[in-house]
Amino acid sequence: MAIASLMGNALMLVLILLDPRLHRPMCFLLSQLSLMDLLLVCTIVPKMAADYLTCNKAISSTGCGLQIFVSLTLGGGEGFLLAAMSYDRYVAVCHPLRYTVLLSRRLCLQMTLASWFLGAADGLMQAAAVLSFAFCSAREIDHLFCEAPMLVRLACADTSVFEYVMYICCVLMLLVPLSLILTSYGLILAAVLQMRSNKARKKACATCSSHLSVVGLFFGAAIFIYMRPKSYRSANHDKVVSTFYTIFTPVLNPLIYSLRNSEVKEALKKWLRKCTNFRCQQT
Repeated sequence: MAIASLMGNALMLVLILLDPRLHRPMCFLLSQLSLMDLLLVCTIVPKMAADYLTCNKAISSTGCGLQIFVSLTLGGGEGFLLAAMSYDRYVAVCHPLRYTVLLSRRLCLQMTLASWFLGAADGLMQAAAVLSFAFCSAREIDHLFCEAPMLVRLACADTSVFEYVMYICCVLMLLVPLSLILTSYGLILAAVLQMRSNKARKKACATCSSHLSVVGLFFGAAIFIYMRPKSYRSANHDKVVSTFYTIFTPVLNPLIYSLRNSEVKEALKKWLRKCTNFRCQQT
């Protein structure tokens, strides 16, 4: 799954970068999504795989803090990026004639930079706070990688203030973008139901349902990990659920968001034809 995610997201980045027809706001947002997913998989899977293969499951406090910072930067940024993409779909469906006005390249760039900045701010705050705690003698993290809620369990100090602040951050980083996404798709659904063409209605509903399934998977897993009360936590459940937004969702994003996009599909077909013609000329 990790290899499929790396190949799929790398392919999307190359296609969007090389094809001038894909230099549009939506495709730019897709490229940022692929970049975040690519970096997220590279942050977690290589270390996890190396631990299993070498049986050396040690990580330094610096490496652990870096893993927390990067994973939260990418995960938090992806949440706001998905909200920006839902706004793009809302404008494209509900206000197609005003698309270039309501979603200019400048606004697209600003939303992207804001996504990266908010994710980085959340990651830096949580990584710094978690590593400032004094940990007990048993420093064994019962998890697949370093994640803030799992390290809090090992702290000897009172972590109630940090958990309260982390809960507020989760409301801002998870529930706010999720609310924006649901609002956008709710307005899209209302517009779709008013369409006269059954074919167009079915196509729009299929696209929205696939997008919402990925959104539900990503946000549902993140909310389960970060907003569940400490007394209800289970290490085995956390291990399984965390793989959904760190490994499974990055595999689905290129398939759901990119390859269902007609412009991206045309660019991919064009690239494959060029490769085929080049091989024929070589032979």
